[in-house]
Amino acid sequence: MENIMVTQNDWNVELYLKFRNERTQPSIDLVSGISVESPKSIIDIGCGPGNSTQVLAGRWPAAGITGLDNSPSMIERAKKDYPSQEWILADVMDVDSSVKYDIVFSNATIQWIPDHKQLIDAMWKLVNDNGALAVQMPLYNAMPVCGAVERAASGRWPQLDSVMEIFTFHEPGYYYDVLSFLSEKVNMWVTDYLHIMDSHKSILEMTKSAGLKPYMDRLKSEDDKHEFESEVLRNIKEAYPAQENRRVIFPFKRLFFIAYK
Repeated sequence: MENIMVTQNDWNVELYLKFRNERTQPSIDLVSGISVESPKSIIDIGCGPGNSTQVLAGRWPAAGITGLDNSPSMIERAKKDYPSQEWILADVMDVDSSVKYDIVFSNATIQWIPDHKQLIDAMWKLVNDNGALAVQMPLYNAMPVCGAVERAASGRWPQLDSVMEIFTFHEPGYYYDVLSFLSEKVNMWVTDYLHIMDSHKSILEMTKSAGLKPYMDRLKSEDDKHEFESEVLRNIKEAYPAQENRRVIFPFKRLFFIAYK
């Protein structure tokens, strides 16, 4: 991802959308928390293949909605699936701040960007008066699956030692301090989703489509990738016990915040 967003190989859209329901529910919950009457303009920052954008369009069908992402494969898929909507291939920091939106929306994107104060300030400049900034981010660093991946990476492959530095996470209080300087009305909450997965391998696949991706990008040989995946899977099995019917509960923690202008 260019500029302030982390550069890495492009996304596997099909693998990402294999877990469409799990990835879209947070967008539904974030949209339901926004109190803006009849917005005319909305931008979806980090729109991916457009699944979150459709949630916005479903609630506000009369609004002009723009989806923005810096992944060519994601934007290509969004254009293919939803050709009547507007899609932009760009980095959030390249968006013209003179163009304002009634809702600036971002679902599961900001963890890929290093300076969250700078980012929030930039997104806030895009918000119209009486509009809202609405953001959701996964708290991946607080989840056992993150530890499962880091244990697999530790010591064996030196090129994986600094991968976690790609991600940026802060405590909720950090975001409140940044937002409260900008807005008098801030809503925040954390949801721990309980995804019912078919198997431990399903957890691995869901993680491969996002959090595991930068690790895989740094492993060049297929043997190393296979060995690393196998080790991650073993660690996942230790971290998440199977239920009696062999399915696995995969808790997934996410932080939400909405600030009004």
